[in-house]
Amino acid sequence: MNLIAQILDVQRIRVDLELDSRDALFAYMGDLFEAPSGQTAGKLVDALNQREKLGSTGLGMGIAIPHQRIKGLKQALGAFIRLKNPIEFDAPDNLPVSLFFFMLAPEQANETHLRLLAELAQMFSDKIFRETLQNAPDAATVARAFEQWDIHAPSERSSAV
Repeated sequence: MNLIAQILDVQRIRVDLELDSRDALFAYMGDLFEAPSGQTAGKLVDALNQREKLGSTGLGMGIAIPHQRIKGLKQALGAFIRLKNPIEFDAPDNLPVSLFFFMLAPEQANETHLRLLAELAQMFSDKIFRETLQNAPDAATVARAFEQWDIHAPSERSSAV
């Protein structure tokens, strides 16, 4: 199983969520991550906003990977959100974003954090994978797409992010 599938729980997958701004999205994520992280929603929102101040986590092509290392977090956690309507996210291609993978990692887990980000970049480089996420009818289908993605399989269908 790939690393991302190990940190993504189907309970933290939302499809066609209706939010209209980065602030609303981050507030939603703070609430979603509060219980599994053992951190307050406000602390998590502040951490995500601090990371965005360093530079947008928007990749382009409608994708963003907001992430942050969190003091006191015991294990890495992931969440996937597909918004019903894309929002402005300062992506490098200036396009709005609808596909988000949120990742929190323990503060000292530098190597794990980087490996997870690298795997996400590879996943989102795969055009068919992106289309699967964009068209998935429900959270279970999204979870299956992440579980079945194989980092070691050569992909003739990839296109650069």
